[in-house]
Amino acid sequence: MRVLIFLGCLFLIGACNAQNLSKDVKPNFVIIFTDDQGYADLSCFGGEHVKTPRIDKMAAEGARLTSFYVAAAVCTPSRAALMTGSYPRRNDMAVGTDFAVLLAADPKGLNPDEVTIAEVLKSAGYRTGMFGKWHLGDQPEFLPTRQGFDEFFGLPYSHDIHPYHTNQKKYNFPSLPLLEGETVIEMDPDADYLTQRITDRAVGFIEKHRDEPFFMYVPHPIPHRPLHASPPFMTKVSEEVKEALKKEGDSVDYKTRDKIYSNAISEIDWSVGQILDALKRNGLDGNTLVIFTSDNGPSKGLATPLRGKKGSTYEGGMRMPTVIRWPGKIPSGQVNDEIMTTMDLLPTFAQLSGAELPADRVLDGKDIMPVLSHKAHSPHQAFFYHKGNILTASRSGKWKLHVDGEKPIALYDLERDISESTNVLEGNRSIADRLLGYIKDFQEDIAKNNRPAAYVDNPKALTMN
Repeated sequence: MRVLIFLGCLFLIGACNAQNLSKDVKPNFVIIFTDDQGYADLSCFGGEHVKTPRIDKMAAEGARLTSFYVAAAVCTPSRAALMTGSYPRRNDMAVGTDFAVLLAADPKGLNPDEVTIAEVLKSAGYRTGMFGKWHLGDQPEFLPTRQGFDEFFGLPYSHDIHPYHTNQKKYNFPSLPLLEGETVIEMDPDADYLTQRITDRAVGFIEKHRDEPFFMYVPHPIPHRPLHASPPFMTKVSEEVKEALKKEGDSVDYKTRDKIYSNAISEIDWSVGQILDALKRNGLDGNTLVIFTSDNGPSKGLATPLRGKKGSTYEGGMRMPTVIRWPGKIPSGQVNDEIMTTMDLLPTFAQLSGAELPADRVLDGKDIMPVLSHKAHSPHQAFFYHKGNILTASRSGKWKLHVDGEKPIALYDLERDISESTNVLEGNRSIADRLLGYIKDFQEDIAKNNRPAAYVDNPKALTMN
């Protein structure tokens, strides 16, 4: 009897220790971030021109976020907001030096003094890896390895910033570098294989760090134009298209490549499946939050039923097709239409990991875990849309106000009119005035609480040397 009691006590002690240990295990975080993918470019968001079975399954096991926003409608500012939890105007990343986004050998970049999501999680003991496109500065001072990432494999900017750009005579872009950490390992890599290579590195990172908490950021260069897909995803492409692509030579046939959009999306979907399978295979499925979204609206794809596309502050430019999954923590099979943004990921991950947020700066993101678990409404009184440094619209609840300076020009009820087709400004002036008040308060706050970007002297294009 004493032996049985002793064994029973050991069992209870072991069970308690296991329970305490499970409470102490930090969750992993994975952000999959595509490039120029529209609101309707997923089957689970109504797209009939694409097939995305793995992302659809991810949505069935998690949630579709139908009012999830990026902070800009083009690459660089959108990514700056994700990394820093702040509007791009707040950290001077709303535009590049001479263009809407940063270009090759740009003197400007995300300030090393910014505290990125990777740095926040690294402070809590996380391993951090990034595989894909950066686009926040290509000079050594601005690379991901200087912004909290232990590992980086990918491109410093968009894959169309290369000598075969359609407007090369104007830009004179150098060859496209592929980096491992801060070292250029290839010039002008075969873009047909970028999705595959990035996916392989992401899977390898999961396997390598399965016994420690990790944060992995996978910003795919695709489906930004020119479109690419590896051979396994080109089998159903017409012979006419295949023959045209064989004749490209030292140029890029953008129009023909536009015809393989669904193929490129299929490979992205495959990539998501590979990442989810790796998590399950390594016993990490239940302890990993995975979110899939895009950096801005489509260039070639569809944003139906939203109005606008890439570059636009209509919904189609900034409302993203977003799926999130965390078994047991985020209810499955749900549609969540609360206002949330990429800026919210930094404070949310900080809260979940036990990391401390920087106390010396204003962050615009909020902890949205209560919203994701359906225990609270959106923490955002208003969300602000910018084109470059110009604030052009604000959303509060179901209402969206477009402005020209401080002059209201259109008001839409997004609950009834998601396509922004019927201006209801007349008859709703009090609502417009309320949103205009939010805009004025925000403008005043930005003027008082902003941070500079960083610049280098004599920037140079990255080369194998």
